[in-house]
Amino acid sequence: MPTVTPQERLAGVLARDLASVDALIRERMASEHAPRIPEVTAHLVDAGGKRLRPMLTLAAARACGYDGPHHIHLATTVEFIHTATLLHDDVVDESTQRRGRPTANLLWDNKSSVLVGDYLFARAFQLMVETGSLRVLDILADASATIAEGEVLQLTAARDLATTEDTYIRIIRGKTAALFSAATRVGAVIAGAGQAVEEALFAYGDALGIAFQIADDLLDYAGDAGIGKNRGDDLREGKLTLPVIRALALADADERAFWQRVIVRGDVADADVARAQAILAGRGALESTRETALVWAARARDALAAVPAGELRDILSDLAAHVVSRLN
Repeated sequence: MPTVTPQERLAGVLARDLASVDALIRERMASEHAPRIPEVTAHLVDAGGKRLRPMLTLAAARACGYDGPHHIHLATTVEFIHTATLLHDDVVDESTQRRGRPTANLLWDNKSSVLVGDYLFARAFQLMVETGSLRVLDILADASATIAEGEVLQLTAARDLATTEDTYIRIIRGKTAALFSAATRVGAVIAGAGQAVEEALFAYGDALGIAFQIADDLLDYAGDAGIGKNRGDDLREGKLTLPVIRALALADADERAFWQRVIVRGDVADADVARAQAILAGRGALESTRETALVWAARARDALAAVPAGELRDILSDLAAHVVSRLN
């Protein structure tokens, strides 16, 4: 019998709330005058995404005892922000595959992807305002700015062999962890949970997001086929992720020349992905990156100590372990 993952357990506990989120997504992604908006949005929303980020908002609010309606608005807001960033990212990265399907920019065009992403950002802010909480608006607006900042930082750091681990963490804290931590924090805020619990859930989301992204970056070199993107995409896009940064620090002249060619010049042949994997393994960069992901996952679990005990807290703790279990 297949093992039920923490994410699946969370979806089961939150099933009614998730149904309400899905209904609100359908309602708010509609457009009376521009039918391409729901077409493009539905292509991505229906592509099998696991709704992890909105579930974090729902779980945080419920764990803090919230029984009002606005966690549905906030979870939908988080999903719209996430979907908008994916649409924009695929244009920036010139991606052709997302969640195992052709990207929206490939099926339609870059202009449609960018403009529909803009529409979803606008819808997200409308939903934030409907909660009537200026604090929530502040948190999610700040997260939106931080996400954009992280993406721009990644763009400027691309193909730069001098990129440091500190810069890498700033990039992934912006592009990934900012929305995780905002998602959990607004759940606590809308529930009136108090400063200590709010900060604990922020710390949980931040560490979870960093662990998640480090694991994702590692899987680009060490994962099985069929993880929803092409193996070696980061290499082809010239991204300096943690395994490469660590291998570069130990590189000999021949290896450095290899990284110079494939990362800086963007001259990547099919065989170069396998060679990159061999170098990363030989320099211990894959294993050390895995260990770092595990450290961040442990920090996420530790942060939950201040959150009210119960089934949801337990599942959130298991979720932190699960996001890095793919690396085993």
